[in-house]
Amino acid sequence: MIRMRIGTTIVVLAAAVALAGTRPARAADRQKLDRSAAEALTNLVASNTAPKLLNEKAKAVLVFPNIVKAGFMFGGQMGDGVLTKNGRPVGHYNSVAASYGLQVGVQVFGYALFFMSDEALAYLDKSDGWELGVGPSIVVVDAGVGKSLTSTTITQDVYAFIFDQKGLMAGIGIQGSKITKLAE
Repeated sequence: MIRMRIGTTIVVLAAAVALAGTRPARAADRQKLDRSAAEALTNLVASNTAPKLLNEKAKAVLVFPNIVKAGFMFGGQMGDGVLTKNGRPVGHYNSVAASYGLQVGVQVFGYALFFMSDEALAYLDKSDGWELGVGPSIVVVDAGVGKSLTSTTITQDVYAFIFDQKGLMAGIGIQGSKITKLAE
């Protein structure tokens, strides 16, 4: 009985994730998202030297200004983002994730992915949804890593910064995340 409930929950979460990536966004929503992403990146770069350095060297930056995460045993998160090159929006993306484990709560946060190589950026463009943990190497930058970054220590394909965390989410678990380009 428990296996059936877990299986049903996984199927429902997978369907929700699949449908979330296919929803069309209106032009007004895209303009609001563009402004929100630009403001989030500006604030992130102004508040920390590591993102500033990465922003100067990055081939492109993908900013998700507002990710919503919720869970109780099973969890999910979702949000839209903007890919910028040379400070201009060039694409819109959706990030969705499902997780399972000891977790409870609701949280809102943003994150930025700094693409440091043409190969990593090409993988984002050519893949049918980019899964974190698959493809180019990614480093999630915490305070310790951020303090040690210099122009000569930037060696990975993609660096991720999580910012503006609000709410309360506690627990441990396993998670899969997928980034999909939205139709323009």
